Amino acid sequence: MAGKAIWKGYINFGEVNLPVKLHTAIKEERVQFHLLHRRDHVKLRQQMICAYEKKPVPLEAQVRGFEVEEGKYIIVDPAELEQAEPESSRIIEVHDFVKTEQIDPVFLEHVYYLEPDVNAKGYNALAGALIEMNAAGICTWTMRKRTYLGALQASGNILRLTALRHTDEVISVKSLKLRKIPLSEKELKIGSDLINQLTAPFQPHKFEDEHQKKLRNLIDKKARGEKIAILRPRRLKPTAPDKLLQTLEVSLKKVA
Repeated sequence: MAGKAIWKGYINFGEVNLPVKLHTAIKEERVQFHLLHRRDHVKLRQQMICAYEKKPVPLEAQVRGFEVEEGKYIIVDPAELEQAEPESSRIIEVHDFVKTEQIDPVFLEHVYYLEPDVNAKGYNALAGALIEMNAAGICTWTMRKRTYLGALQASGNILRLTALRHTDEVISVKSLKLRKIPLSEKELKIGSDLINQLTAPFQPHKFEDEHQKKLRNLIDKKARGEKIAILRPRRLKPTAPDKLLQTLEVSLKKVA
């Protein structure tokens, strides 16, 4: 697998220790802007300013504090913070195997690829078994002074490790007490027909990040000295609730 691994470790379940290398599966290629001084275009630098004295505070005079009530803090020393850090480990510990569909997408956070290290035996067998059984291994591991919860899965013959959010980070939809809207048979039929008409294989390469594309075009034009015309954005009007069913029927006829 091309690219430099960001971490090495072992997948552990039962008596099995499978050496692997971790690669990030996500890259962000976004236009980055710098904050400059308008007058001379020199890059600005952030400073920590005391809200009381209105003066910059040097690094050696800064401490970390947890606010227990307004204006009252518990000061925590770096040595005390180090004691709370998880123990360093190279083990991806698999605790349970579950059916893949049992993992709600709301828990998914960040995806990594796992490459077999030093010709690890059993890598292909594990990947094949996960696919055959439609299973995911719920696991924990420590990386860069942080402990992660994750799901070990397979795509093709490659193992993937997806970091999961913990339960206390996810808002239960039941807690929102969302209003329930009745559904008629006619509405269900029209909605199903429309979805069936638009059903196609998942092809993410068909779609571009239009915002990033426009930003790059804007920068290219300004770099060439072109004048930028400011256009008023086109705003779509929301469909009125009493017109929604009629609009769905019209949309269905257009794609038929």
